[in-house]
Amino acid sequence: MTDVRVLVVDDQTVVREGLVTLLGLLSGIRVVGAAADGDTALAEIARLDPDVVLLDLHMPGRSGIEVAEELTRQGCRTRIVVLTTYSDDDWVFAALRAGARGFLTKDASGEEIAAAIHTVREGQAQLDPSVQRRLLEALDRVPPPAPAGVAGPDGLTPRETEVLRLVAAGHSNDEIAELLHVSRATVKTHLNHLLAKTASRDRAQLVRYAYRTGLALP
Repeated sequence: MTDVRVLVVDDQTVVREGLVTLLGLLSGIRVVGAAADGDTALAEIARLDPDVVLLDLHMPGRSGIEVAEELTRQGCRTRIVVLTTYSDDDWVFAALRAGARGFLTKDASGEEIAAAIHTVREGQAQLDPSVQRRLLEALDRVPPPAPAGVAGPDGLTPRETEVLRLVAAGHSNDEIAELLHVSRATVKTHLNHLLAKTASRDRAQLVRYAYRTGLALP
């Protein structure tokens, strides 16, 4: 199998150069370039066509999230492995929604980074164990969806019913967007439809409706 061609992106010089040196010592990996910011990263990816980009998230100018979103929008073949100090849920979910298939924190070993690069190049996902645990916990917090194709009361679609159950569970619009992997605008559209179909004036009335119809349980 040919070496994985990797571009390293990190705004901290010592980290960037250290990663280039580290990866250069590992078999099966060839570092083809490095970049210190998001705009340079996009230009280098277009020029070098790497198999994998090892991407920091917090950078001046265009962030790593924005770089990942742009690569996904372009349909770029380069796979994305995030390597960052930012591991809270907001960053994790944003990175995965943007198209990252690997997510590691900067305390990962060289072997773990290499494994993620090879795994993601083959089209699989590789996540830090703590990230995997939080994803499972997030899934546990999502109420079971309505059966596919079965409308709820008052003509609610399965997706609208799912959104309503999440509203009744106390989730904000941003949290619902993360849990359902949709945009905030999509969540707002569903809420507007719910208000109209249930003749509710506000979120509180939607919650009461959910409990009254049995779509949510205390």
